[in-house]
Amino acid sequence: MSAERFALLDRLMERYNAGDAEGYSAFFANDGAEAVYRGEVLRSGKDGVRDGNAKTFADFPQNRAEVLGRNAFGDRVTVHEKVWRTPDGEPFEVLAIYSFAGDLIERVEFVK
Repeated sequence: MSAERFALLDRLMERYNAGDAEGYSAFFANDGAEAVYRGEVLRSGKDGVRDGNAKTFADFPQNRAEVLGRNAFGDRVTVHEKVWRTPDGEPFEVLAIYSFAGDLIERVEFVK
């Protein structure tokens, strides 16, 4: 199961780094969400994930993320990322905790 989820997240990151909000959101369940760890929901539903990321990609067209590490824990996957909004900007690190509904992302929570 881990290999399939790692492969799904590899494709997700490809879409993220391509600035493809539609393709990125396709990996989420219809009621999927992006949220702050144990906190507020940032983007709710597949449409909210798409629209929120479309704005980020428009505001930061050279935005990109690099995966530094990942682990599977039961039915969850953690991904340690380094993110650059601009090529010259200071990167920041994020731990993303993914949970799944079948073959789709149900929720991702970001720890900064």
